[in-house]
Order: sequence, then C-alpha cells, then structure tokens
Amino acid sequence: MWEVRSPSFWRAVFAEFFATMIYVFFGLGASLRWGAGPLNVLQVALAFGLAAATLVQVLGHVSGAHVNPAVTFAFLVGAQLSLLRAVFYVVAQVLGGVAGAAVLYGLTPAAIRGNLALNTIHPGVTLAQATTVEIFLTLQFVLCFFATYDERHNGRVGSVALAIGFSLALGHLFGMYYTGAGMNPARSFAPAVITRNFSNHWVYWVGPILGATLAGLLYDFVLCPRMRGLAERLAILKGEQAAEGQAPPDPPGEPMELKTQAL
Repeated sequence: MWEVRSPSFWRAVFAEFFATMIYVFFGLGASLRWGAGPLNVLQVALAFGLAAATLVQVLGHVSGAHVNPAVTFAFLVGAQLSLLRAVFYVVAQVLGGVAGAAVLYGLTPAAIRGNLALNTIHPGVTLAQATTVEIFLTLQFVLCFFATYDERHNGRVGSVALAIGFSLALGHLFGMYYTGAGMNPARSFAPAVITRNFSNHWVYWVGPILGATLAGLLYDFVLCPRMRGLAERLAILKGEQAAEGQAPPDPPGEPMELKTQAL
C-alpha cells in the first residue's frame, strides 16, 4: 500500500483522468456529423489515433497513458501493476471519459450532437459477431501496447507514441463498419451516459476486456514471457513490490516521477 502515500501515484491517477477526458473529447468531436453524407471513417480513425499518440507522448512517463480500462486490465493480468493502481486507473478513466463527453455535449449545437458518436452495432451484425470483432480489435491494440512499452526492449527503433496511434487507427479503419470501433470501454461508456442509451452496451465491455486479457496472456506468457515466480507476481499485484519500470515510493522530501514506462 506504499503507493497511496506516494505523490507520483496521485499524479498518475490524475493523468489518467485528464488523458481520457482529452481523448474522448477530441475523438468523439471528430466523429460528429456536421453535414449530409456518410461519416468519413479515415477522419475518425486519424482523430482517435492522433489523440492516443499525443497523449502517450505527453503523459506516458507519468502514468503510462493507458487511457483505456481494457489496457489497464491487461497490465493487471500480466502483473505489471498493482490491483489498487488498476482500480484507481479504471475509475479515473471512466470519470475522465464522461467529463470529456459532457464538455463536448455542452459545446456542440443541439442539431449536431445526435447520439454523440455513440458506439452502435451495424445492422445485420449479430451480437456474437460484434463481440468477436471487439475482441480482435482490442487484441491487436493491446499487443502493440505491450510490445512498445516493454522495458526489456529499450533499444528498439521507432516511436512508441506513433506505433500506438497507428494501431488504434488500424482498429478504427476496420471496426467502424462493424461496431463503431469501441476498443475502449471508457470511450463507449461516456456517450452512453450522456445520451442515456445503453443498448447492447455490454458488448463494448466484454469484447475489449476479453481481447485485452488474451493479449496480456499471449504476450506475457507465450510471445515474450517474463521470468517471474508466483510469489513475485502476487507481491506486485498486492502493491508490496514495484513492477519493472515503475518507481518505488517517493523518499521523504524528495519528489520523484513515476516512470511507469520509458518512451
């Protein structure tokens, strides 16, 4: 429980709130229909991808810039953060998403708001198909997250922020036609709360969480396994030990940044 006594912990929690608010605000805002004709899928994909890339670049060193409950859950499955931190992150992300959607709602003319870019399943796509699509979309995204954030590969070539942004854009380019490309329960929950429309909303929690879980297990135990014993994993989950790339408790009188992941 040393984390709650650390200023860096609370900075990280606030960073997740703020980052998710910004992500939802810009992502949903770019998805609104301001004129006649079909929605530009490329525009939406770029907006969400660029928002994610920007936030990873700006706040990745503060909290990891998960900005997504599914990503946080995947890191929990891989014992890369404590249960306490995961709970606080998810709460911050959900509240941040709702805040971003609320600000967008207040700034947008009533005639343009519509359903506030609510994720909906395309006609003809079954619930099983939609859930499976969300699983695959989130699977590839979280695998990219794990690979680019892996502190064991600090000598890698390329930009972490851009890789994550492109991965998210890829998911939108495909998923928009099936489910509206949820991939992020906080993003899906925010407009649902504001518009009070929870039709088939469970798909946008179950699919991403299952996809993230599969990605975490696949990367951490099969593709690039970490040589940790059960005792070490449990210690990290309980908050008794910091995971790799995560700062120990702040020394008294000496502020210390949370180095969740090196960019």
